[in-house]
Amino acid sequence: MSSSQAAVARRHINLPGRKSALPFSDAVLVGDTLYLAGRIGIDPVTGRAPADVGAEIKLLLDGVEAVLAEAGMTMDDLVSTQIFSPDLSLWEPFNTAYVKRFSRELPARAFIGSGPLLLGGRFEMIGIAVKR
Repeated sequence: MSSSQAAVARRHINLPGRKSALPFSDAVLVGDTLYLAGRIGIDPVTGRAPADVGAEIKLLLDGVEAVLAEAGMTMDDLVSTQIFSPDLSLWEPFNTAYVKRFSRELPARAFIGSGPLLLGGRFEMIGIAVKR
């Protein structure tokens, strides 16, 4: 196999202490690129999204930051995100919290209307990060 055809190593990343046997990894690192699985802001005590929207957004973004940290990255390494929400009126409160998590330019992003999300979530976020 030539060097241009060499397989790139993949590292499957799961947060320490992950209790559920979900049928996916929290993220997959391929070279310097990290592919984040969908994350919902779940309360670890109840296993559901909290009633308070702000608390849910914080849990979601904290979870994304934790997965990025496992890969040696930060929010500033994100190049693209997609946020799914069944309630588009929540765009503004999400944006208020989201932009505070970045110290540099914001990644490309879509905020997409969706059907119901798992576990009562109002947001689900996926993303791609490239190590700076």
